[in-house]
Amino acid sequence: MSYSHVLVCVAVTPESHQLVARAVSIARPLNARVSLITLATEPEMYNQLAAPMLEDIRGLLQEETQVFLQELEEKAQYPIARTFIATGELSAHILDICRKEHVDLVICGNHNHSFFSRAACSAKAIVGSSLVDVLLVPLGN
Repeated sequence: MSYSHVLVCVAVTPESHQLVARAVSIARPLNARVSLITLATEPEMYNQLAAPMLEDIRGLLQEETQVFLQELEEKAQYPIARTFIATGELSAHILDICRKEHVDLVICGNHNHSFFSRAACSAKAIVGSSLVDVLLVPLGN
């Protein structure tokens, strides 16, 4: 199969470097585009009592995510076409990006906890409702 645009689901974890490396190994021989998507961490998940500080926390989390995406781009040793920071249901964003950006391969990590378990569930939704290929990469504990 020849791919022209690969979308990689990443999180602010070291395993994301592994996913980007896998995407690059697929994209490079084909001169395909690579884009990244991640979920923004919502501060409401951490502390319901800190309402006055949520905007400050939200800004810090957004900045942390942006810095991590830039680090992934720099270490990829391959041009990253676009980066997306999503909120809410990941699979809905992925399906929309696949359609609008002509993505033909989505790469997700398969992990037992945190973001990657949600990404795996999203991958099931993508497989069931889209026409793009999904590569689920096993990640270590």
